[in-house]
Amino acid sequence: MAPISSFIERPRAFCALGGAVMTVTALPGAVPILHSALGCGGSIYYNQYGSTGYLGAGFCGGMSVPSSNVGEQEIVFGGVDRLDEQVRNTLKIVDGDLYVIVTGCTTDMIGDDIQSVVRDYADQAPIIGVETGGFRGDGYKGYDLVLQGLFRHYVERQDATDPLSINLWGIVPGQDVFWRGNLHNLKLSLEKLGLRVNTFFTDGATLDDLRQAGRAALNVVVSPRYGVTAAGVFEEVHGTPYLTTALPIGPSAMARFLREVSARLGLDAARVDAVVAAEERDYYFFIDRLADTYNDLDLQRYAVVVGDANYATALTRFLANDLGWLPSLTVITDDLYEDEQAHYHEELAALTSGVTPRLVFETDASEINRHFAKMWPRNRGQKFYHAFSPAFVVGSHLEREFAKNIGAAHLSVTYPIGNRVVIDRAYAGYHGALTLIEDLFGVIVAER
Repeated sequence: MAPISSFIERPRAFCALGGAVMTVTALPGAVPILHSALGCGGSIYYNQYGSTGYLGAGFCGGMSVPSSNVGEQEIVFGGVDRLDEQVRNTLKIVDGDLYVIVTGCTTDMIGDDIQSVVRDYADQAPIIGVETGGFRGDGYKGYDLVLQGLFRHYVERQDATDPLSINLWGIVPGQDVFWRGNLHNLKLSLEKLGLRVNTFFTDGATLDDLRQAGRAALNVVVSPRYGVTAAGVFEEVHGTPYLTTALPIGPSAMARFLREVSARLGLDAARVDAVVAAEERDYYFFIDRLADTYNDLDLQRYAVVVGDANYATALTRFLANDLGWLPSLTVITDDLYEDEQAHYHEELAALTSGVTPRLVFETDASEINRHFAKMWPRNRGQKFYHAFSPAFVVGSHLEREFAKNIGAAHLSVTYPIGNRVVIDRAYAGYHGALTLIEDLFGVIVAER
């Protein structure tokens, strides 16, 4: 992990409170109630607005989020009374189907008992409380904490299990700018196996789906890191086992993903093979149309990939195994312990293309150029020089300057994204990979 003396110049994640707010507002009909200092809600919204593809506020989000806005008096004498007042007024004014109290740094540090307020209003409306002070971690942690709270206090215990029902999570709202489209794509492919897929956050999902999530036979966490602790809580409370798997982008990863899920559920292998074959047939039908252009215009590229623990290895795997590119440097921007880092080294060492990029873990955007320079020193007037060209940088909008400095094309795929508008775009799954190819090659040919 980064030394305590270091600081992050341009952070790539919300604080835990921000991630919690994004998670709650992504649920249909859910209302977050902030118990935090004056300004936290506004700061979260402005960060969201300029970093998530201009997502917008949605229902009771953005500047409409109810907040206790505690000040000096509450910090000194306690803010429970102020929270009680805020909850009472919110229930009167805001017509929500679920209310989730989330806390900031100051109220967590003074130890306000938010659960006492939850108990006071439990007979008036569905309400839970989750301690999400920003110092507890980043936005991914806030996502996990909210899921833990929901699984403990909102999801109902079930007497029976549906053997063909699964819950799917691990793709973090907001932190993954394409989360809705990604979940939707994976849901469609899994449904072709005959499964009933509960994603919580996609179009058409309801809070009743979340409440009945205990019926699932398996929880599928599309991340080796995000939402895994929550999956453990779900198993503890509801007895449902879980599978953790990498974010699947493209045919190679999707085939592995579908077979992993089906194997855990004991599905008929012949049906799974048929679904994979049909999906790949459709995928390569479109790829075949591009083959001549790919070769004639020489669209192969060296690549640098920068992203969080979900995207960095997933994108690298797709570029190397499926697209035929040459990823040379992969940067994971999460602050991971050494034992956590080992998993990602193993992932990249297993690329079937034979390409093994250098993997580094770096939270500071300004340091990426230094890591790159160690591998590809600049030309100092040498007569013969092995240039990193033609090249492409796949990362966030923070990598635009870096890409320009090394003469590479650039596409913003990972958070933060402030130079693209994202509505329902997706990169996961089979169809998402086709969209990613369109976007990558679209950047290249736009410069011709």
